[in-house]
Amino acid sequence: MIRRLRVKFVVINMTIVALMLSAVFGLVYHFTRSDLEDKSIRMMESIARNPFQIGVPGEQSEQIRLPFFILQLGPGGELIASSGGYYDLSDQEFLHDLIVKALSAPKSIGVLKEYGLRYYRTNTHLTHSLVFADISSETAALRGLVRNCSLIAAVSFAVFLAVSIWLSGWAVRPVEEAWRQQRQFVADASHELKTPLTVIMTNAELLQSPGCEEEKRKQFSEGILTMSRQMRGLIEQMLDLARADSGQTEEVFATVDISRLIADGILPFEPVYFEHGLSLFSEIEEEIRVWGSEERLRQLLEILLDNACKYSAENGRVWVKLKRQGKSRCVLAVENEGAPISPEELRQLFKRFYRADSARSASGSYGLGLSIAERIVQLHKGKIKAESRGGINSFSVELTCL
Repeated sequence: MIRRLRVKFVVINMTIVALMLSAVFGLVYHFTRSDLEDKSIRMMESIARNPFQIGVPGEQSEQIRLPFFILQLGPGGELIASSGGYYDLSDQEFLHDLIVKALSAPKSIGVLKEYGLRYYRTNTHLTHSLVFADISSETAALRGLVRNCSLIAAVSFAVFLAVSIWLSGWAVRPVEEAWRQQRQFVADASHELKTPLTVIMTNAELLQSPGCEEEKRKQFSEGILTMSRQMRGLIEQMLDLARADSGQTEEVFATVDISRLIADGILPFEPVYFEHGLSLFSEIEEEIRVWGSEERLRQLLEILLDNACKYSAENGRVWVKLKRQGKSRCVLAVENEGAPISPEELRQLFKRFYRADSARSASGSYGLGLSIAERIVQLHKGKIKAESRGGINSFSVELTCL
């Protein structure tokens, strides 16, 4: 699919380039030809008006000067006089042919291609005047223009083709990355759903086995219920991310007292941390308000606190900090004592289904929490980053405050 997309991109680009080059060079040729013809005709008109006026050598003139000659004809079309220094006018048969063709032409101005001449015919009551001008230089100039334009068009087309091929790779890279992430997402989701489904099916089969004791039946039922809850949590997180990706979330934004929200959000986690033997500390600057979704900001805090709880060292400490940064920014940071995170893992943390320790999936972690947290921060036009330094792992969120 990506290859077809790149080919389509190049074809569309080169079609546009070909049309533009054709239009540009076509217009250049048209205007050049029209200009040469116009100058030639104006010269012939001037000669027809003043057939015996001789120009002074070196005299500046706005008109071009082309090889020409003049034929004066009588009332019956017979040749009376001829003048012009560029041609041999002694060939009467040649002049007769020119007179016949020029007089029989429907227009007073035209081109005799077989002779390479342009004619200009003027009529009076008694005589006819025919002015002939050589167009060989005009034809050569137009041929040279066509040759040069063709060469420039070929080189330009080749250059644009190379650039389009390079740009096609750059343009489809986000699509390729999205396609790769989608395939990875489907594969990871299938893998995560496979384990609880297997447990549920196994427990269900054991429940149907004859002679199953009541205690075992209760144990199997609890296993099914536990796995079902984990599946529901996973599916809810996946749907949450899918809605965020498609832009279907319609959040209600309002002024949120984030200081109070964080202080209240920490309370439910204190017994959980105590049960895990962890110490939870908070440093919250008061009266900080942001424009956002209270529900989503609370979800963000819960994700960061849950992540710190799961990945803290035994009997470790966790800090929740909120403070202003400058006049219009505030920073929420959740820090915990834990195993150091390598720079490579830090770059992967916000990817979907990524877990630094895959064994933690048994605790209900599917590697989607931080992806959802990143989406929430992006929804609030903020920034989130992870750092690991001196045995302290930190997740900090920068938001615009009011």
